[in-house]
Amino acid sequence: MLTIYQRSKIGAKSFEAPFITVPKYALDDKYLGKEETILPSVSEIDIVRHYTKLSQNAFGVDNGFYPLGSCTMKYNPKLNEITASLDGFTSVHPLQEEKSVQGCLCLMYELSQQLKAITGMNFSLQPAAGAHGELAGLMIMKAYHESRNDFKRTKIIIPNSAHGTNPASAALAGMEIINIPSLDDGSVDIIALKNACGDDTAGFMLTNPNTLGLFEEKIMEINKIVHKCGGLMYYDGANLNAIMGIARPLDMGFDIMHINLHKTFSTPHGGGGPGSGPVGCADFLQQFLPSPIVIKENDNYIFHKPSKSIGKVKNFYGNFLVMVKAYTYILTLGAEGIVGAAQKAVLNANYLKEKLREIYYTKGSCMHEFVLSMQKVKEDTKVTALDIAKAMIDKNIHPPTMYFPAIVQEALMFEPTETESKTTLDNAAKVIIDIVKKAYVSADELHSAPKKAYITRPDETLAARNPKLRIDLAKG
Repeated sequence: MLTIYQRSKIGAKSFEAPFITVPKYALDDKYLGKEETILPSVSEIDIVRHYTKLSQNAFGVDNGFYPLGSCTMKYNPKLNEITASLDGFTSVHPLQEEKSVQGCLCLMYELSQQLKAITGMNFSLQPAAGAHGELAGLMIMKAYHESRNDFKRTKIIIPNSAHGTNPASAALAGMEIINIPSLDDGSVDIIALKNACGDDTAGFMLTNPNTLGLFEEKIMEINKIVHKCGGLMYYDGANLNAIMGIARPLDMGFDIMHINLHKTFSTPHGGGGPGSGPVGCADFLQQFLPSPIVIKENDNYIFHKPSKSIGKVKNFYGNFLVMVKAYTYILTLGAEGIVGAAQKAVLNANYLKEKLREIYYTKGSCMHEFVLSMQKVKEDTKVTALDIAKAMIDKNIHPPTMYFPAIVQEALMFEPTETESKTTLDNAAKVIIDIVKKAYVSADELHSAPKKAYITRPDETLAARNPKLRIDLAKG
């Protein structure tokens, strides 16, 4: 595909500025660039066609199956977008007086109450995304311990199956990370956890179901171990889609959590955002929440600063329009619909997993996602998990999460979500099985997949070490 510069033609233009009637202003030379700016000359219709074509090369849930494990890439109802585009939401300014934005504050308050009903916790909607919510939650944890003059609690325990954001957020919060192993079945090693806990433990970070898509059946024993040593339990909300409306993190013994509104509650994500990662906590930690939060006072909605707030974690009040979409989604489904969505997500994952049992089988059921291991295929054929994932692109299926969690060799993690049909899952299973069969008869063909994509197999090592991020205009 040609670049916009390669489409450029001398004399072409898409806009002709009117005669300038304002006085010309001479800028100081220090504000001016020294090199001539080279801009393309392109007609309006060519610009439209160029960027439309580019957009068609992007792959999303609206294009096809997107089973990206642990990311919950569910379909985003267009009603959410319609609601978020209403003038009353898009035209507000964050510096308006509270009395002039009562509708927006009402929505934020009501959303917080809905999230509390689903999780049992009190929320601040400020954090901009999941990892940002994690950081805010760990800051709350740190502030709580320090408020009790317990400054020695600086260690965060994290299982080796955790999302990479967990140790990253803990490090950013100034904590020391203690990594513990998982058992062969993927669950928390209780003995290792006991050995890691001590009077310097700040908390334990865990998602439940975990990253293997398995529910931690000993979660109540886990929280007793952590609480007994004086630590707090942090719930990574990345996998909330499997249990929303069915099991509350607070009831499992968690004290702090974040929610990925842009995943669990359907708003689109990827490509840099936008996201929203509300941080929640149990009642005894509510005073530490980021400020301001929205509260209801008589018949008015006002901003409130909790007494021991960790302060602002983002300018203004978070990514508001993402909140609008999540609020619309929750109201549309209602309490029964939220439960139904979680149940269907679990059903779809188990169905696809069962369809793939001829290349992968494990006893018991999973929750919302599962992990395939291509290790045997690699040993037999030298075809890797990466090769198989790349081959899926040619079948209009987005690759699953690759090589995560790290405790599974040649891992491919699938999360079909509740919005996919049986027909889609049957087709996906057939595609995956056919690719694996091809590995045994035509391995070389898979090593160079995909064949039909806009960008075929790149040299990823070279691309990482010597990325080309700009075009050489002199060469055209």
